[in-house]
Amino acid sequence: MRSERAKVLHTVAGKALVLWVLDAALELAPERAAVVVGHDAAEVREVCARHLRMRAVDGRPSATATAYPVQREQRGTGDAVRIAMPTFAGFSGDVVILYGDVPGLTAATLARLVARHRESGATLSLLTATVADPGEYGRIRRRNDGGVAGIVEKRDLTPSDRGIREINPGIYCTSAAFLAAALARLRNDNAQREYYLTDIVGIAVTDGLPVTAVAVEDADEVAGINSRAELAAMEAQVRRALVTRWMQAGVTFHDPATAYVEEGVTIGADTEIGPNVQLLGRTRVGRACRLDGTTLLRDTELGDRVHLKLGTVMTECRVGDDAVIGPFAHLRPGSELAAEVHIGNFVETKKARIGRATKANHLTYLGDVEIGEETNVGAGTITCNYDGFAKHRTIIGSRVQIGSDTQLVAPVTVADDAYVGAGTTVTRDVAAGHLVVSRVPQRDVPGWVSRRRAKAEGAAPDTKKAAAVVRSIKKTAAKTARQPPRRQARASGRRGKR
Repeated sequence: MRSERAKVLHTVAGKALVLWVLDAALELAPERAAVVVGHDAAEVREVCARHLRMRAVDGRPSATATAYPVQREQRGTGDAVRIAMPTFAGFSGDVVILYGDVPGLTAATLARLVARHRESGATLSLLTATVADPGEYGRIRRRNDGGVAGIVEKRDLTPSDRGIREINPGIYCTSAAFLAAALARLRNDNAQREYYLTDIVGIAVTDGLPVTAVAVEDADEVAGINSRAELAAMEAQVRRALVTRWMQAGVTFHDPATAYVEEGVTIGADTEIGPNVQLLGRTRVGRACRLDGTTLLRDTELGDRVHLKLGTVMTECRVGDDAVIGPFAHLRPGSELAAEVHIGNFVETKKARIGRATKANHLTYLGDVEIGEETNVGAGTITCNYDGFAKHRTIIGSRVQIGSDTQLVAPVTVADDAYVGAGTTVTRDVAAGHLVVSRVPQRDVPGWVSRRRAKAEGAAPDTKKAAAVVRSIKKTAAKTARQPPRRQARASGRRGKR
C-alpha cells in the first residue's frame, strides 16, 4: 500500500478493511475471536474495539470474548495463527481463519464453509476460487482423483505449477486440535524464511486426513487488497452495490454514479437524492426526504420529509420532521433541530438546540445557543459565544423576534416574546415582552458627497460653503452638550423613555 498506516485500517465505504472481515465472522456468533495485530497495533485494536461496542449497541451478534494477540515480528501467516492460539486454550470446536484485507467476504459464504466442513467430516476445509490471473496467490495442487494435494506459494512454483488457475484465498475451517498440532510442525525452509499457514493443508494430506475444498462462484468476494488501485476498485464495487440495495428498498437516486453512501447508513423509502450527495458514518435519513445535491452528511439523523437544499453540510446533527435546511448551510456537531425548523443560506450552527418552527434564514451564526419555538432570527445575527478564555451559552425564548445585524454577547438570555431591534448589541438579559434597542445616533453631513467628488476629480472645493457647514455642525454639537440627558436624546432623534 506504500502507507505508514496498517493496511487493514484503510477503508472501503468508510469502514476499515478489517471491520468488514470481522463483521462477516461475527455473524456466525463465535464463542471466541482473536484479531492478530502487528504494525499500528494500538490503533487496530482501538478501531476494532470501538466497532464491537457499536455492534453491541445495535444488538448484532458478537463473540463472547475478543483478544488482540500481537505479532511483534512479521514471520508469516503460520506464525500469526500460532500467536493467536492461546486465545483458544481449552477450546475443542471448529476454528475459522480469515485474512484482514478481504472486505468482500460475506457471512453467507463463511456459513457455507462451516456447514460443508461439518457435513463432509473433514479435518480441514478451505475456500478456493478460479481466476484468469492468479497473481500473488498460492495455487491449489490437485491429485489425479481431484482431491486437494497441497498448496504452493508463487515464489515456490515449479514449471508444472505455473498453469494452475485455482487459488487459495487463505480462508480455512479446521478443528482446534488439528490446528494446534499442525502449527507445531510448521517449518520456515522456504524462499521467504516464513512460516506458511498454507503448509497445514499439506500436513493434513500427508497424514491422510480428509480435506474439503469449497469453491466460491465470484472470485471478487475473496479478493485481498494489496494496492491503492485495488482499494479504489473495491470501493467502486461496494458503492455500486450499496446504492443498488437502497434503490431496491424504495430510494430514488437521480444520479446513482455520483452518490457516495457508506455501509453504516440507512435511508427511508420514498426519499429522493440528487447528484453528488455523500452519506457517511452512521447517518440516518428518514422517509420521503429530499436531498437536492452536493450535500454531505456525517453521523447525522434526519426525520421524515426533511428538505436539504443545495450545498448543505452537516456533522453529528439531529433534525426533526419537515425541517428545511440550506442552501449552503453548515450544521456542526451538537446541532439539534426540532420539527419544521428553517435554516437558510450561509447559516452556521454549532451546539445549537432550536425549537419547533423557528427560522434563521440568512447569513447567521448560532453557536452554543438554545432557542425556543416560533422564533425568527434576522439576517446577520451572531451569538458571540467566546470571550477569549471560555465558551458561553445564549438562551433565546419562544416567539422572539431578533432583528437583523444583532450581536448577542453570551452569557445572555432573551425571554419569550421579546423584540430585539435591528443593529442591537445585547449584553444584558432581556425580559419577556420587552423591546431592546442599542444604536449609535444617525448623523447627517450636508454637502459631503459633492465635496468628496470634487476632491477626487481635482476641482477646487467651495471653501466658504464648507466652512459654513463645519460651523453649523460645531454649533449643534455644543448646544446638545449643554442640554439635560432627556433633551439630548430628543435632539439626536431618539424617541420614548431611555
